[in-house]
Amino acid sequence: MSDVYVPPKVWTNEADNGGQFSAINRPTAGAREEKELPQGEHPFQLYSLGTPNGVKVTIMLEELLEAGFSEAEYDAWMIRIFAGDQFWSGFVDLNPNSKIPALLDRSGPEPFRVFESGAILLHLAEKFDFLLPRANPARAETFSWLMWQMGSAPFIGGGFGHFYVYAPERYKYPIDRYAMETKRLFDVANRQLGKTEFLAGNDYTIADIAAYTWLGNLFHGAYNRCDVFLGLDEYTNVARWVRQIDRRPGAIRGRIVNTQAMPERHSAADFDKVEDRTLFNPVRTRPDAL
Repeated sequence: MSDVYVPPKVWTNEADNGGQFSAINRPTAGAREEKELPQGEHPFQLYSLGTPNGVKVTIMLEELLEAGFSEAEYDAWMIRIFAGDQFWSGFVDLNPNSKIPALLDRSGPEPFRVFESGAILLHLAEKFDFLLPRANPARAETFSWLMWQMGSAPFIGGGFGHFYVYAPERYKYPIDRYAMETKRLFDVANRQLGKTEFLAGNDYTIADIAAYTWLGNLFHGAYNRCDVFLGLDEYTNVARWVRQIDRRPGAIRGRIVNTQAMPERHSAADFDKVEDRTLFNPVRTRPDAL
């Protein structure tokens, strides 16, 4: 870095300190616009976007439906984060942190909210007794890998992804710092997947869904083909695991929901309206569309 930044005694927000995110990023929480969210007819109302965190939930819901849990039918509504939909009063009521995804569960006598992608995965897994082992040590192992993913995502997204692609200026130090950490995380997963078929053991769980949306997205070329920059092909066990999940019908459908190809989802018939049929190919090719 050519200029040494000396922090002021007290930090103040500058209008352009967020680059392309400066229009929505502020150091305050709360609603910015009084606007309610739409609702459909199904027990679950999902408000999200087809980012790795959002896709965790749509894959989970599609996996439930694929397994025959018809009670898991859902409406998925797109939250346009660059347009600031996450700051509507209706969304802030569901998630005071103004981040996607957020879920409204209307399946019981009293509707209630669930926010944070990991919390939603756990809620659905426990509600339907699905993709979460009932007993230890497998249950504890699943929780551990799920929390590993939740804790590591900021280093990949807000860290590596931000400084490598989105930051208004590129600097070597932060890119090197977060590239190193991203590769370390891939190595953690690669070593584990050299011993077990899936992260928590030999059964597919919500821990795999959570990690797949991030590691799989990078492996398939997100962030301007960062797979080349990071040399991700060297992680052969991760590659095997990603391609295995790529082929799951629930994962295929879940990756499409709340994207440009399918902004909303209200029934299985909506998948028939997707014009780009290559998105249903069980073998994903780089670069990824997510």
